[in-house]
Amino acid sequence: MEERTEINDLGEFGLIDRLTSKFKIEQDSTITGIGDDCAVIDCGESYRLITTDMLVEGVHFNMMYAPLKHLGYKAAIVNFSDIYAMYGDVQQITVSIAVSSRFSVEALEEIYEGIRLACELYKVDLVGGDTTSSLSGLVISVTAIGEVQKNQIAHRHGASENELLVVTGNLGAAYMGLQVLEREKEVFKVNPNAQPEFTQVDYILERQLKPEARKDIVHYLKSLGVVPTSMIDVSDGLASELKHLSKANGLGLVIYDEKLPIDQETFSTARSFELDPTMCALNGGEDYELLFSIRQDDFDKIKDSEHLTVIGHFTEKNAECYLADRAGKLTPLQAQGWDHFTGEEG
Repeated sequence: MEERTEINDLGEFGLIDRLTSKFKIEQDSTITGIGDDCAVIDCGESYRLITTDMLVEGVHFNMMYAPLKHLGYKAAIVNFSDIYAMYGDVQQITVSIAVSSRFSVEALEEIYEGIRLACELYKVDLVGGDTTSSLSGLVISVTAIGEVQKNQIAHRHGASENELLVVTGNLGAAYMGLQVLEREKEVFKVNPNAQPEFTQVDYILERQLKPEARKDIVHYLKSLGVVPTSMIDVSDGLASELKHLSKANGLGLVIYDEKLPIDQETFSTARSFELDPTMCALNGGEDYELLFSIRQDDFDKIKDSEHLTVIGHFTEKNAECYLADRAGKLTPLQAQGWDHFTGEEG
């Protein structure tokens, strides 16, 4: 009997490794293939950056609370974020969509209006794509194309011992926005006449339904002359992304609980759900902030920015990843971000 391996036994990244391990690079122009935020193609004076992400109904979004225009906007933004995580600028996108007959032309126009707004704000061109029918739910696949100067590209690898770990913005907001939406969905199932309770949660709802990519930070760092030594965007949770950087660089790391940037609305909402705000910040996902490392010599250049927080540092080679609490106790860092194939945090 032929051996059968279940997809959820491998998880998302294990599956990618399994499916692509036998592929070899054939083209001299392919600098980086699978394993970073983007593929990197040598175009002469610069590098071309290419990335693709899908949003699948029932996995990445729920039509009960995801406005179509917001959904289109988010589909574009999550791809823009990957380009910025390589220190590049987005230039073009293609959009492919699979849709069932329950959607009208007007509904699709709403999705594309959200995509158009994202393209307008970030100065990106829609240059192609595909449409097809779906027998189940809605699927939106976006491919983003960008560019970066060769001496400025930031990979997941490239860091050294004792370099500082920096994160943009704040963490856990998108996750708590999702918790509020899921709560109201359950209330609606019990009582369709009930009015949703969205008092004092505007910020976290926007972070979940209409995130932004950190183009501003990339341009700010470039204006300071700071080039990250390694970089990744925070899509699957901070802890998960830290693990990726640790593995890519062969280094351990320590981050500090008290340094994690958490918005007050996120903090108070987490407490109301009887959740630990730190765990929400570490494992929530979908923040689309940037996590990167810098040389200690660059600290003075960024220390006054209210949008950047130093949360820890790399340690020696082949060491573990730790979270330090306020008393200085070190706990092994556990990555519990969302896994698209198990459907669970893990």
